Amino acid sequence: MSVESQRAPWVASADQAPSLATRVGATLALLIGVICYVTGLAGFLYFVWFVEGVGAPKGIDAGLATPVWSAVAIDAGLLAFFAGIHSLMARPGFKAWWTRIVPHSLERSVYVAVAGLSLLLLSWQWCPLTAVIWRVDNTLAAGALLGLSVAGWLLAFVSTFLINHFDMLGLRQVYLAWRRKAYTSLPFRTPLFYKLIRHPMMLGLLIAFWAAPQMTTGHLLLALALTAYILLAVRFLEERDLVAALGEDYVAYQRATPMLVPFIRRRRS
Repeated sequence: MSVESQRAPWVASADQAPSLATRVGATLALLIGVICYVTGLAGFLYFVWFVEGVGAPKGIDAGLATPVWSAVAIDAGLLAFFAGIHSLMARPGFKAWWTRIVPHSLERSVYVAVAGLSLLLLSWQWCPLTAVIWRVDNTLAAGALLGLSVAGWLLAFVSTFLINHFDMLGLRQVYLAWRRKAYTSLPFRTPLFYKLIRHPMMLGLLIAFWAAPQMTTGHLLLALALTAYILLAVRFLEERDLVAALGEDYVAYQRATPMLVPFIRRRRS
């Protein structure tokens, strides 16, 4: 799709003075983009708090007791809803249909807001399953695991800034439309962690899910489900989309750089 075709309906060309309606539309889109950004970020940060459970209003192991199989069904449904809507809205075919309804400049912002809201829904409606799989009683070891989990969340968050945090979360798109500038795709780069692995953000999330001083059955269900989702989505969806978008540059990057585990090279056939 050309850059010209991605111009929002209220973005006037460079040689046109924007009308009042154009300026109002661009400002409204910017405001919606900011609200979507805050919503998505709030959903992610609350989800971190929910998983860690330290001082959270409702942690992963807190809440009303529910019969085991009912809790499993509800939690599995919440996880499936998050994974399904998250994957569906990221697909090129859905984006092509969706941007017939919403402006191109808001497509990413709406995606981020929906992802944040689905994480808030998951955290709010989660039914605890509190049978303990393992518990680390040693204070130093438990503290080390908690620190490792926090480091995983930080790795995921910092990785968004290494590429472009505000493009990934939709703010750059609405800001460019507000400035009456066409959106341009970011150049392919491999800064810092991306020189070691292709998906440091996903590695950070996996570390955060599994580095738990106490692992309950509910936490285990979430960790297993989201680990499976990440591995399948990265391998069969995201990597395919990146190859389609970036071509031989990304294929060469795949050959040279491991997907999730540093220093492990793909075997040559």
